Amino acid sequence: MRFRAYSVHLFTAAGASLAMLALLEAAQQDWAMMTIWLTVAFIVDGIDGPLARRYDVTTHAPVIDGVLLDLIIDFLTYVMIPAYALYGSGLLPGWPGWLVVLLIPFASSLYFSDTRMKTADKSFRGFPGCWNMVALATLVIVPPPPVILGIVLVLSAAQFLNLKFVHPVRTARWRIVSLPVALIWVTSIAYAAWTDFASNPTLTTVVTVTSIYLLAAGVAQQIIYDRGYAR
Repeated sequence: MRFRAYSVHLFTAAGASLAMLALLEAAQQDWAMMTIWLTVAFIVDGIDGPLARRYDVTTHAPVIDGVLLDLIIDFLTYVMIPAYALYGSGLLPGWPGWLVVLLIPFASSLYFSDTRMKTADKSFRGFPGCWNMVALATLVIVPPPPVILGIVLVLSAAQFLNLKFVHPVRTARWRIVSLPVALIWVTSIAYAAWTDFASNPTLTTVVTVTSIYLLAAGVAQQIIYDRGYAR
């Protein structure tokens, strides 16, 4: 168990190397390869949590703080690289690009250090700083710059609002729907990158619909089940 627990930490740490590969591709403005590496990192992040709980890393590998390790890597893959992608890809030219590339890390650093990040049902309180999903979906959908800027401003504010966002794996409520939707989203994004973001209306529709579900499911649950829920 000790060996397996530390192996989980090593598996999680591989996410940092994947982040570097994504950053190198972003620096070369190869957004397709950057997306592929971020997608792999996203998959690793989805797997390492269940493995950590299965092998009880807190008990059997206590020298390494798995939560802190995960947060460090998440900040790279979920925040810093996606923020640069929104800026460097030309999707947000001029001052909106500068605003976004500075605002996202600023707001997300506060969110990631908020001790109230998780709710009792394993959802997130406030938008969980998943800017990788925003940036990658934007590369597929390619909305107008004002729309992208509006989305970033709204979600930045939503990080500090009493709104719930589901974790597709850990939030039990609607997981039978949320998990397949998340898998469809990941598959669609990976396929879009594999085809170098070639125009594909069907794929664009799938990414749009699944993105809206993943953003809105927690708020919908809050409205339906948790009326009167207070922070």
